[in-house]
Amino acid sequence: MGIFSKTCEYAMRAMFYIAQRSQEGHRSGIKEIAEHIDSPEHFLAKILQKLSKDGLVQSIKGPNGGFYLDSKGLDLPLAEIVVAFEGEKLFTGCGLGLSYCSEENPCPLHNDFKEVRNKLTLMLNTTTIGQFNYELIAGQLTLNK
Repeated sequence: MGIFSKTCEYAMRAMFYIAQRSQEGHRSGIKEIAEHIDSPEHFLAKILQKLSKDGLVQSIKGPNGGFYLDSKGLDLPLAEIVVAFEGEKLFTGCGLGLSYCSEENPCPLHNDFKEVRNKLTLMLNTTTIGQFNYELIAGQLTLNK
């Protein structure tokens, strides 16, 4: 089990796949993406619709259409996807989900969780969607079995 919701996991996988295929000059359809990231098609369609609506991915309808990323999209940090599906709570929330937890009123996990959360926040803000394209294209990294 990951630290992100299933929706966010599929969104990140889809964006990595779309970035890879965009680098290769290809637009990808929902069926193709779902197959390559091991995602249910109907669920992925809703995710891609939100990503498109939020301007995180581009799409063109028609026989030569599909989803793609331009250079601006390839440079987006992963944090943009996380915020779209998880909100800001991952970057600011309590590890135990307590609304009153703060520096002045810390929960038992506050200090340790804050350190982990800050590292995760840094990674999500400094890792771009297109960063792993060459490794994915070369087969050094994978999004599927």
